[in-house]
Amino acid sequence: MNRTRPITGELLALKNEIEGYAIEYGLDFFPQIFEVCDYDTVNILAAQGGFPSRYPHWRFGMDYDQLSKGYAYGLQKIYEMVINTDPCYAYLLQANNWVDQKIVMAHVYGHNDFFKNNAWFSGTNRKMMDVMANHGTKIRRYMERYGQDAVETFVDRVLSLENLLDVNELFETPELRRRRRDSTEKKEGAEDEFLVDDRSQALKAFMRTKSRAEKKDKVAEVDTTHQDSPEKPLVRPTRDILGFLMEHAPCEEWQSDIIACLREEAYYFLPQRLTKIMNEGWASYWHSKIMTDRALTSAEIIEFADKHAGVMQMGRQNINPYKVGIELYRDIEYRWNTGRFGKEYNECTDMKEKAAWDLRTNKGREKIFELRKSHNDISFIDEFLTPEFCERQQLFTHKFNPRTGRHEIDTRDFNAIKQKLLMQLTNFGQPVIQVEDGNYKNRRELLLRHNHQGVDLDVNYAHETLKNLYGIWRRPVNLATAYEEKEVVFHFDGKEMKAIH
Repeated sequence: MNRTRPITGELLALKNEIEGYAIEYGLDFFPQIFEVCDYDTVNILAAQGGFPSRYPHWRFGMDYDQLSKGYAYGLQKIYEMVINTDPCYAYLLQANNWVDQKIVMAHVYGHNDFFKNNAWFSGTNRKMMDVMANHGTKIRRYMERYGQDAVETFVDRVLSLENLLDVNELFETPELRRRRRDSTEKKEGAEDEFLVDDRSQALKAFMRTKSRAEKKDKVAEVDTTHQDSPEKPLVRPTRDILGFLMEHAPCEEWQSDIIACLREEAYYFLPQRLTKIMNEGWASYWHSKIMTDRALTSAEIIEFADKHAGVMQMGRQNINPYKVGIELYRDIEYRWNTGRFGKEYNECTDMKEKAAWDLRTNKGREKIFELRKSHNDISFIDEFLTPEFCERQQLFTHKFNPRTGRHEIDTRDFNAIKQKLLMQLTNFGQPVIQVEDGNYKNRRELLLRHNHQGVDLDVNYAHETLKNLYGIWRRPVNLATAYEEKEVVFHFDGKEMKAIH
């Protein structure tokens, strides 16, 4: 897609000005590249996760249609889009007015600094622009060779499982992978036929494993009618479902390669999901600081306040990551500037003394820079959310009252509010699933286990997930969980799902 162009003239001068302010405040970021485009192009980019070249899939078209209609009907508008790459690319909407462009640029430098310095992004591929384009080329070639319907159906199955990830995989550094790969290559020597090709590195390692297995066992299919050997699990439990399928599922080579590609993309986007509140809050903090302290003229203040207030608006049903993030950073900065932390402050019982507490420690800015390096949303909320903050920001839990037809406050209890917020953030509110055995009952069946945390599985979603897993595993799949307070295993044999108590 060639529908964007580099900024020039006044926009380029503004970029240099905002960048100077960001450096002055101590932000540390990748080289920043801004490009401008029209609303149609920015909708295309947004539908494709911010990348101009992706594999063909109906989901991108559906998202584009939704974004376009939202813009046409005045329901939503994308002001910018920033990508976690080095250099960092950001797209500006050509129709933005001058104040919008200032806000967006300042906001982007906050994101850029967060991408570069937060530990959860440290293992991401900063050249993902090229990787995404290569994945698109591969999948198009597979469509030409094996048929569009066959490839797209398989992609649909894999995408339905892309949320079943293990966050620990984010810290699988290139150095660890290199050592593991070198160790494997030494054992295999010159017989390795997978070293020179265009497949992903992750797939190559797994294909070596498959090659060794095929040399030991020439039988095309496993005979499950005679089970003379004792039952033995195929692997240790893992939450990396896609990685497990890539290694152990009886897939064709092109299918394993597609799993490797989509898995790599899923893990690339995972840190952004893990740090939504922190990332947007950090960017909002800095666009507010840069605009109000340096970049605004007196004639632009009211317009900025109106735009900023619109972004920070928060409803009763869902939290606004921009609002919660920026206010929590400000609260932490204030507390560490005044010394409102530590054993002495927490144990103070004199409310009058506590309200006037100010040790003038002035460590607030240092503290927020420190915590943005290592925290994700869960640890951020867990450690720094306070009862006073919830009261000031009116963070309460709400529930729908069918009698009045409105969402009303359910509780003002801090512990209940914090617990509910953490539950929403843990695994993004989705069930925690792991592979427990790839040789269940010694029948080469797949067994997964749901880590039950007080909320039962949605049976309809479970059925569709098992159906897609069966399409990849090609053998019956099982899901163990607690359902209606009883231990139950859902079994899917390719035709129907039934519960085995």
